[in-house]
Amino acid sequence: MVAHGGTKSDLTGKEKAAMLLIALGPEKSAEIFKYLKEEEVEQLTLEIANIRSVSPKEKEKILEEFYQICLAQDYITEGGIGYAKEILEKALGTQKALDVLNKLTVSLQVRPFDFVRKADPSQLLNFIQNEHPQTIALILAYLRPQQSSVVLAALPQEKQADVTRRIAIMDRTSPEVIKEVERVLEKKLSSLVTEDFTAAGGVQSIVDILNNVDRGTEKNIMETLEIEDTELAEEIKKRMFVFEDILTLDNRSIQRFLREVENSQLAIALKGTTEEVQDKIYSNLSKRMAEMIKEDIEFMGPLRLKDVEEAQQKIVNIIRKLEDAGEIVISRGGGDEIIV
Repeated sequence: MVAHGGTKSDLTGKEKAAMLLIALGPEKSAEIFKYLKEEEVEQLTLEIANIRSVSPKEKEKILEEFYQICLAQDYITEGGIGYAKEILEKALGTQKALDVLNKLTVSLQVRPFDFVRKADPSQLLNFIQNEHPQTIALILAYLRPQQSSVVLAALPQEKQADVTRRIAIMDRTSPEVIKEVERVLEKKLSSLVTEDFTAAGGVQSIVDILNNVDRGTEKNIMETLEIEDTELAEEIKKRMFVFEDILTLDNRSIQRFLREVENSQLAIALKGTTEEVQDKIYSNLSKRMAEMIKEDIEFMGPLRLKDVEEAQQKIVNIIRKLEDAGEIVISRGGGDEIIV
């Protein structure tokens, strides 16, 4: 066994990780283990078992290092490597900033079009609106949903559904293609190239974007997709407003859709959701009705996940129909915030 009573400068990554978990305590460490591979859990467990003690000085040093790396990752996500380096240099000094960034280089994957993520969406629109729909789709898939939604809403209507479909079916893009698209934009902005195959796009990507556009743009895109690709349209609709999003509705909207829902369906749907969602629903029912639903849930016994999901989806469909009829307002980005 290794006793870490003093400070050791040549600790391995595994030793530092083990000491970090010890410092965080068993509850937080157990949560972290859920996100690790089985072999990683085994290796860290072995390291933890081999450590008899961690000195306060060493504990403080490791926690500080971990904190700096977390900050660096946040800065990179917010504004790229250049931005992270500038902020860290001001906070830590040049050498320390480089040390922190160097520790991230092995695992760090800088997203393509990182330089565009800081651009104003309306300015970006001028650069890409005349490009091929596939090129536009590739760029939008890598941007923040809030940026992509502005660009998508401003495209000609005939292009909107085409670009949407291309983002949804996009899977993996080769570095050569990404480099070529970035090269075209390089003349107008700047370029950042990645060497690895990177995944972007997919149904969830377009769902995030559509959740930020105004209702008119979304409706136009979905109506076109329902004609051209029914399966994709259905998949997108299923994900656009999920049952837990009931928390975003106002009380009037909740009371409105509850009038359309059978008590048996509501009980099944609530059995598989969070306590927060349950409380939100109960607060919009009469005391007597809430007690009845709670009793139904208590006595119905175990349910198949499939049955719970089906009940929740039926309620989501009711909410979407009421939104289409203008009886419920689902909070979203874009023009829906405009009051006339």
